[in-house]
Amino acid sequence: MTTGVAERRAFSVAVFCRHGGEILLVRHKRLDLWLPVGGEIEAGETPLEAARRELREETGLDGVFPPGLGVDGTPAGLIGYEEHPAGSKGLHLNFAFVADVATRQLAACDEYTAVRWVGEPVPVECPLNVRQLVRLALAAP
Repeated sequence: MTTGVAERRAFSVAVFCRHGGEILLVRHKRLDLWLPVGGEIEAGETPLEAARRELREETGLDGVFPPGLGVDGTPAGLIGYEEHPAGSKGLHLNFAFVADVATRQLAACDEYTAVRWVGEPVPVECPLNVRQLVRLALAAP
C-alpha cells in the first residue's frame, strides 16, 4: 500500500579529504555513522562549488580537487556517484569528490562527534559505499 507521498530526494556531495595517504571520516551526529564530510547542494551551486563550500564549512579547510579523473567535462575531483538513504532527509543523490588538503588541523564543527584519518582497510564501521569510495579516493592520482 502506498501513501502517494514521494520520498524527498536531494542532490548532495561527499568530500573525501586526503592528507598523508589517509582519508578524513567523521562520526556524523544525526546519523551516528562514520562518513566523509559533505551535505546538500544549494540552489544555483554546481556539485564542485558545493563540495568546496561543504569542505570549508565542516573542516575550515580549502582543498585542491585534482583534475582529469573522469571524462572530458567532469568536474575536478569527481570520483563517483552513489545514492543512499539520509534518514528524515530522504534519499541523497550524492556526488563524491576527492580533495587534497594541506593540514589535518580542523576547525570545530557541530555536525559530527569525532574524526578519524583512515587508510585501507578502513578501521571503523561505515557503509560499504564509503569503504569503496575511500579506496577510490586513495587510488586517485
